[in-house]
Amino acid sequence: MQEEARRPAAVILGILEEAPHGVIFVERAAHLRSHGGQIGLPGGGMDAADGGDLRATALREMEEEVGVIAERVRIVATLPEIRARVNRYAVTPFVATIAPGDLRIDATETVGVFTVPLELLLAEVREGVVSIGGLEIDSTILDYGERRIWGLTGRILRTFVDAWSDPADAMRERIESRLRR
Repeated sequence: MQEEARRPAAVILGILEEAPHGVIFVERAAHLRSHGGQIGLPGGGMDAADGGDLRATALREMEEEVGVIAERVRIVATLPEIRARVNRYAVTPFVATIAPGDLRIDATETVGVFTVPLELLLAEVREGVVSIGGLEIDSTILDYGERRIWGLTGRILRTFVDAWSDPADAMRERIESRLRR
């Protein structure tokens, strides 16, 4: 049986260049049809205006959701595509450093934006169980204060942490060369 086509999507795991080098996360508005109320990375589905370019999708979504213009974003790596388990998206995660400037949410899509220190993210991503509506779901988890990051975003974080820890992967060196001490 042939698998149904998936809609291309892209997210940016954005690391602020200024200390303490936070990773940007958004809390999606509860009214949204897809993943309402959940925490994720800035990003979304490809639009016709993106011209079939997932980088363009990621950069457009970054500006729409948190007000970071493309000139502030330096994409340093592309992580492997991750297929969403719940919807029909094939998500390409880009890793980028973000030059100094404000974060500004789009209140129609996003109810909050926050950062998690890179060092904490690298140390605290773990495997665990999430309870949703009486179901126990194995997931990669990052707890930060009262927030729990899991699901597709957790899987992206696991891929990122694994690449960061892999001496054969040049991503870490490219990121560290951009971070201001």
